[in-house]
Amino acid sequence: MSNLDLKPPTTVCGGRTDVAAQPVRDLLAGKDVPLGESTVVRRLLPNLGRRMVGAWCFVDHYGPDDIADEPGMQVPPHPHIGLQTVSWLHEGEVLHRDSLGSKQTLRPGQLGLMTSGRAIAHSEESPREHARLLHGAQLWVALPDEHRHTEPRWEHHTELPRVTGGGGLSATVILGELDGARSPGTTFTPLMGADITLAAGTDTRLPVHPDFEYAALTMSGEAEVDGVRLAPGSLLYLGCGRTELPLRADVDSAFMLLGGEPFEERIVMWWNFVGRSQQDIEQARADWMNTTRFGEVHGYDGPRLPAPMLPSTPLKPRGRTR
Repeated sequence: MSNLDLKPPTTVCGGRTDVAAQPVRDLLAGKDVPLGESTVVRRLLPNLGRRMVGAWCFVDHYGPDDIADEPGMQVPPHPHIGLQTVSWLHEGEVLHRDSLGSKQTLRPGQLGLMTSGRAIAHSEESPREHARLLHGAQLWVALPDEHRHTEPRWEHHTELPRVTGGGGLSATVILGELDGARSPGTTFTPLMGADITLAAGTDTRLPVHPDFEYAALTMSGEAEVDGVRLAPGSLLYLGCGRTELPLRADVDSAFMLLGGEPFEERIVMWWNFVGRSQQDIEQARADWMNTTRFGEVHGYDGPRLPAPMLPSTPLKPRGRTR
């Protein structure tokens, strides 16, 4: 997915200085951002209060939207470097195309994982004939320096491991490992992502890694995570230091649990690029505008997305939080 801001801020983040080394409960509000022709997303990372959770550096939640009489998601071809995109649906379909020649329709419960590496371009759209509702999340994972120039790749996983717990918990492991179950998706840093459903009346505890920092993104219902009741579209940052996570639900609920070892490197994120310096970003923008390096996305009905203008001010290093 693209960041379609016309004036995207330049963000420098990463490093361990500001990681909460103990459990916390910081509730972060999202910001509504237009995406394409008819989709509005709630942007939860980067946030005024936090820029990363492990290697997770970008989180958009969208829907559920009634798109029966709308074109739905329409994101033109756009570039990425230095990151992975994670596409996850609860309802609807999204058609992915990329400059490797991949063409894949994603459906609920399937993992779409794109590793941009040195350079890739892709588009995302609702198929011409699509379901009435569209609901999901799009996330980015920052690649560590030793892998950020790797060859781009696309992965589509339809069979993902599940974890079940007493009292109505069921979890699909999207990336990494949870309670002994491991996703087939490729990762480059210690991290995890899971889609967790809680049946009404659930009161349980989920084992977690004490060295990981975690956040919970509510998708539907009103899950109670470590004593905090979460409305859909909210993100609760949990810090590190837990060995288990208390979970409750009075109604059927679903949330995504994102976690990982705090990302040690400092990164620069601007528009759809993750680099290590302003020079990285400037070069990637120039290459996209000059139609080099990223390849072509074939089949999308419309022009590719032009890059915004770079900010006039130089980068100012900042930490993980503001």
